Amino acid sequence: MRVKKIIAYTLSVLVLLFSIVAILGIWEVVDIEDLISRLFKSLMVILAAAAVVVLLFSILDRPDRHEGGEA
Repeated sequence: MRVKKIIAYTLSVLVLLFSIVAILGIWEVVDIEDLISRLFKSLMVILAAAAVVVLLFSILDRPDRHEGGEA
């Protein structure tokens, strides 16, 4: 469960940073001709990788199920 929290906080920070850069680009504080598209592509790759990691950890951390039939 701890890994999921770390990934969630990391992704939240990345989204916040990318949003700040996007807002600075809207206000023309920074020149972001194709920076925004690169940021969104990078964010999509990071999100996909994080989803795979969370899926793997949820499968690996699953408690063992006992096969039914015995009481």
